[in-house]
Amino acid sequence: MGDTRSGFSIERRGLDLRFRTVTLSSREWLAPGYVRLRLTGSDLDGFASLGSDDHMRLFFPTGPVGSVEEMRAAPSREYTPLVWGDGWLDVEFAVHGDSGVAAPWAARAPLGSSIGVGGPRGSAVIDGEPDSWLLVGDETAIPAIRRFSALIPDSTPARIVIETVSAAGEIDIDAPVQVEWLHRADAAPGSALIAFLDGLTEADAVGADPFVFVAAEQSVVKPGRGLVERWGVDVGKAVVKGYWKRGEAEYHAPH
Repeated sequence: MGDTRSGFSIERRGLDLRFRTVTLSSREWLAPGYVRLRLTGSDLDGFASLGSDDHMRLFFPTGPVGSVEEMRAAPSREYTPLVWGDGWLDVEFAVHGDSGVAAPWAARAPLGSSIGVGGPRGSAVIDGEPDSWLLVGDETAIPAIRRFSALIPDSTPARIVIETVSAAGEIDIDAPVQVEWLHRADAAPGSALIAFLDGLTEADAVGADPFVFVAAEQSVVKPGRGLVERWGVDVGKAVVKGYWKRGEAEYHAPH
């Protein structure tokens, strides 16, 4: 399965790093703990994100700012761009609890509020077509999973598995296969995904030469890497990362 002669690779591509100031224009709740925001503004002209797992940094000021420097000094967190067009950008947020800076802002900031957008500074792009796909993540990985799903041809073997707290957290995802939802209930974040990953054997491989994407709370990294090893996947053709870490608000995924 790890044949390096396969027809795809993951290529790193740079982007011009720009800082933009944008305005919150609309808010749509897709589930009780999951919201999509539309950001707008002329600064978004030329915005680009080449990789489905790209990270941009959003800056959340606590009040009005008078300069770009003040905006850049505001607390910030990293998110995946979902979809964008001429002068607009959609971003989705998992909102659980009322801690931190991003979740309360995503849930309650008045329309018309301004935030800063930095990046993405670079992309990891799938060059070619994987023979099969495995996409695994929690709520924070849904935007990346949405974008990866759009790349999967209808006839290609694929499996998409997402962990949420309960069935209430399930949302519509346009994908060529049915999404499998795991519910952690009161257990620790990532626990349902860890059990799923640890239970996969070589016989469960989705197909030859897969692209494997695993992203959730940091605890999924070890079992995700273990799966890559068991399946014999070239580590250069897999993405396994912790998108966040319990107890560390400033943690961000490695690029």
